[in-house]
Amino acid sequence: MNNIKQIEEVIKEQGMLVCTTAGTSMYPMLRDRRDTIIVKPYEGRLKKYDVPLYKSGTRYILHRIVEVCPDSYVICGDNCERKEYGITDEQILGVLTGFYRGSKLIDMNSWQYKLYARIACAAFPLRRVRGIARSIARRIWHVFKKGEK
Repeated sequence: MNNIKQIEEVIKEQGMLVCTTAGTSMYPMLRDRRDTIIVKPYEGRLKKYDVPLYKSGTRYILHRIVEVCPDSYVICGDNCERKEYGITDEQILGVLTGFYRGSKLIDMNSWQYKLYARIACAAFPLRRVRGIARSIARRIWHVFKKGEK
């Protein structure tokens, strides 16, 4: 018998979810398996820069809203090069209200965090350029290595 509770159940029963994250999609804000997040249920529509926890298939994803559409959201991780379109309110389980970096609580309402969120969204085009540059560098490297043989 599986005694592991689904995240949805924890949020419903406890009124919040406190756990560490896994992955690098929200780096540098959230560090893989090091920072502790606080997710609470949300009411109404979310806003640009909010960080919802949503379910896509069997995966739980925590990414930032970069655009609010009439019936959905466009969402992207701070360390991602592709946006996710069509995320609906029905998929969203809660919203990030804060996180612990070590023993320090980072409040999502602080001016420092709000500034970071705006910079992270504004930097999206640079992430695309970085991704293209990496791809070109990999291709050149493979051609170079192939030529050495």
